[in-house]
Amino acid sequence: MNSLKKIVLFVAISACFGLAAPGKGKFEFPSTPQGKRAAAYFSAFNSGSDQAMAAFLKENFSSETLKRVSLDERLARFHGFRQQAQSLTPEKLFRETGEKVSFLVRDGQGEMLEFTFQFEKNASAMITTIMAAPIDAEAAADLAGPPLSREEVLGRIRAVLAERSQADMFSGVVLVAHDDQVIIHEARGLSSMEYSVANRPDTRFNLGSINKLFTRVAIGQLAEKGKLSLEDKIEKFLPDYPNREAAQKVSVRQLLDMSSGIGDFFGDKYRKLPKDRIRDLPDYLELFASEPLLFQPGSSRRYSNGGYIVLGLIVAKASGQSYWDYVRDHIYIPAGMTATGHLEADVPAANVAGGYTRNWDEGDHEKEPRRSNIYTRPARGSSAGGGYSTALDLFKFSLALRAGKLLGPLGKEWFGGPQAYAGGAPGINAELDMDAAPGWTVVVMGNYDPPAASSLAQKISGLLKRLR
Repeated sequence: MNSLKKIVLFVAISACFGLAAPGKGKFEFPSTPQGKRAAAYFSAFNSGSDQAMAAFLKENFSSETLKRVSLDERLARFHGFRQQAQSLTPEKLFRETGEKVSFLVRDGQGEMLEFTFQFEKNASAMITTIMAAPIDAEAAADLAGPPLSREEVLGRIRAVLAERSQADMFSGVVLVAHDDQVIIHEARGLSSMEYSVANRPDTRFNLGSINKLFTRVAIGQLAEKGKLSLEDKIEKFLPDYPNREAAQKVSVRQLLDMSSGIGDFFGDKYRKLPKDRIRDLPDYLELFASEPLLFQPGSSRRYSNGGYIVLGLIVAKASGQSYWDYVRDHIYIPAGMTATGHLEADVPAANVAGGYTRNWDEGDHEKEPRRSNIYTRPARGSSAGGGYSTALDLFKFSLALRAGKLLGPLGKEWFGGPQAYAGGAPGINAELDMDAAPGWTVVVMGNYDPPAASSLAQKISGLLKRLR
């Protein structure tokens, strides 16, 4: 719940973050209009110049795309990402179609990223989206490997799953699908260590921050229905919000893309508060809502669980339903997600994996037996994370989202192209990779500490990208 392993950077349309061997020889961009626009982005980024980046944006994005986020806000995001990455060096082209180009990129700190550019479907081929996701060392090495047949890829996926589960590096469920067909759906490890109950393919796991996806979709639905605007300020829906500056200045859009300046609810207050008192969205407010803004809204970006609590409260106010009922009625049921919901820790529920951690007090207990994570998580999750689902339900969600069943134009704008989302906390780790390779979806859910599930998902996605 307190971290997303991968953060999709909606550099072009909204905004929403590992070593490989150096590339051999000089990298060359494709000589297509798409390749030239991608090359221009890296040149502008590495210049560090606001003027160069502003010129790039104006020359390579359609006016319609540029209207959605102000130039000043785009430049603020550029500053934040450049401060983190320092520089970007493309090392390999590993996907090119008329609408997408993807590269393996090394940043200035040696970390590897997958960069994907998406373009308009016309002769001008203007950029609509730029997305970046980190790749761990093993996955980066896989991307650099030779092409593989489908049989070879699937065989390697099954082999690495067996290897990691036998080494007690992974406990959970893996689902790999092509288009709408599930190809691999296997469980490993224990759902309950106390009673030696094995995980099953339909076992429910804690999602961590993947719940933020559902909150984002809920906000998008309400925006498309005219019940809110992405430019609305917090105070329109929550007039009694404790921080008046935040209430008056922070927009829904800034909450979504984590440029609000609102902080996190994980910290000393959270650690000291009895977890049975954290059961509904307003219960979280005392952990962060009265704190000063970390920066002026729109001027920077910082991961914010608190912002997604506020979004959940806005969903409830704008819809007239509780957050739980809204996402059930408008996301879970339409997508056919029959096993998904926000379970309460002290209410017995069948077929739910317990979480097991070596990070129960933020200390290093690598050589000690895992413990239950029961005292590290709230009594009930939230709009920021902590709900429960199955691998099959997450796959159903991805199908419904890509088919336009959950969102209209915003669905294509926000969720087009390859995207990966993950959640992690003590004894919690899950990842959903949509379009990991063309037509392929990867879901990995586990009940060990991060990055047990995320590193496996990245390994699988790296192998799928080598399909010939």
